[in-house]
Amino acid sequence: MTRSTWLPKRVLVTRSAAELPHGRQIVDRCAAAGVEDVQLLRTDRLPSLGGDDPRSAYALAKSTLAVVVAPPSKRKLQPIPPSADWRVDLAEGCPAHCQYCYLAGSLGGPPITRAYANLDEILDAVPQHVGGGAVTSGTEERGHEGTTFEASCYTDPLGIEHLTGSLSAAITRFGTQDLGGPVQLRFTTKFDGVDPLLALPHNGRTRVRFSVNAASVERFEGGTARSQDRLSALGRLASAGYPVGLTIAPIMPVEGWREEYAALLDAVSAAVAGVPQLDLTAELITHRFTPKSKEVLLGWYPRTKLEMDEDLRRQKRGKFGAVKHVYPAPVMNELRSWFDEALATRLPEARFLYWT
Repeated sequence: MTRSTWLPKRVLVTRSAAELPHGRQIVDRCAAAGVEDVQLLRTDRLPSLGGDDPRSAYALAKSTLAVVVAPPSKRKLQPIPPSADWRVDLAEGCPAHCQYCYLAGSLGGPPITRAYANLDEILDAVPQHVGGGAVTSGTEERGHEGTTFEASCYTDPLGIEHLTGSLSAAITRFGTQDLGGPVQLRFTTKFDGVDPLLALPHNGRTRVRFSVNAASVERFEGGTARSQDRLSALGRLASAGYPVGLTIAPIMPVEGWREEYAALLDAVSAAVAGVPQLDLTAELITHRFTPKSKEVLLGWYPRTKLEMDEDLRRQKRGKFGAVKHVYPAPVMNELRSWFDEALATRLPEARFLYWT
């Protein structure tokens, strides 16, 4: 357990989840961790959590872990560019309190963290997707990574690993089984509880990326491990032979951003100094928001100081017409130019993957 270890106030277990071995293991883990309110439900429907307003409903949801069975729609692997070939969901929701949360607006209802009890069924879908995909598999630039599977699209799996064990099971399966070709499991985290992962037979087939940011942005990341603790965990995993990575996100041009991001890159360099055969990547993501996510976030964090001013942004439309508010082109170009040079000079061992 670390300082950022999450302990839910209550755990709700659906009837079907309780009938599965992994579901029962999660229940046992929760009890061992000290959760006193573990409710075995009579049906597969989660009860209403209540809450008189978005903020109180949010608080109740964020203190709840639900153990459920992932439906077929959640088990169907989907492409997830530019991160990976395929998305594989071990859970949905996150215990952290990031005021810029990218899940806001994309998940329906209160943000309950849901752990999936049918883990074997979820992972059984992986082999049929090996050799497919358009992000890494078969590409000239990233083909050496094999077919990649992203496990942190809708959750932070390390933040709940002490309660679920799902991440360790996935890492072990990727590391020890013949899945039909070269593969890599990937996930991003803001937590530091990596002790259960260090001795796993990962065989270099899981890349752990740590989400890090400028010091001024860290104040928006409630309930997470501090940056220095994340970087310490990164160094320990790299020393244990894991491929590792940085997800610098969401990048914001805060006051003094050059100095703060330079200090961050220097801290990363110190954390991995001396690691033999270091395999380090960097993924850079600028801050953006949608009209829906802004509305949700302001309901959750009505006093936030996070800048979400449409007048300071430009609109960017996705392939289905959805609007995102991103930084204007001059700001994006300045940020990109600075990071290109800073990575090359301050962290030359990092392999840059993408900017968005």
